[in-house]
Amino acid sequence: MKILCIADEENRGLWDHFQKEKLEGIDLILSAGDLSSDYLQFLVTMGRAPLLYVHGNHDESYSFKPPLGCESVEDRVYDFKGLRILGLGGAPWYKPGSFMYSEDEMKRRINKVKKDILLKNGFDILLTHSPVRGYGDMEDPAHRGFCAFEELLQKYKPKYMIHGHVHGNYGSAFKRELQHSSGTRIINAYDKFVLDIEEHEYPREGKTGSLLYDLYKQMKGKKE
Repeated sequence: MKILCIADEENRGLWDHFQKEKLEGIDLILSAGDLSSDYLQFLVTMGRAPLLYVHGNHDESYSFKPPLGCESVEDRVYDFKGLRILGLGGAPWYKPGSFMYSEDEMKRRINKVKKDILLKNGFDILLTHSPVRGYGDMEDPAHRGFCAFEELLQKYKPKYMIHGHVHGNYGSAFKRELQHSSGTRIINAYDKFVLDIEEHEYPREGKTGSLLYDLYKQMKGKKE
């Protein structure tokens, strides 16, 4: 599965200088936040891949101008052809805003979504806007990562974490890829990053190992 990961800055090659072949072969687009809703709509319209997103701390305009044709995966595990994606957008609180959260608030969000994680027997990708604390974040209040993500990575050990928030022009603070101590591969999606995931890295659809969820998927498949 080929996934186009995007965040923080609209890629001019995909928008201003768009050519159809640039999206050929892309199976899924994941937005890690702080992007124009017009940009997301453009990509999902011009390509054939669905687009899933979480909010960045600057995405308050989505409340009155959401990216049409795209789907938010906030606070749930979204199943895309067997690939399980957990969405937790927003940034650590440093000023008032709709998508700013304290550590306690993020922990509460995580606790609420644990039922969905259990139902689907884990997740393969953690899609966030902010990084996990200590991995690709910065020391200033506006760009530090969430400590609350550490437990998620250590307990569930997803294959990938995709985030944004720390831009490529921030100098040595920018890290495109890091390896977490849990084994999770962390990717900063700033601008764009194409991720190829092998079939063996995630369950086949309806084969998560969760009896209840797999039965639901199988029954749904028969009806379709």
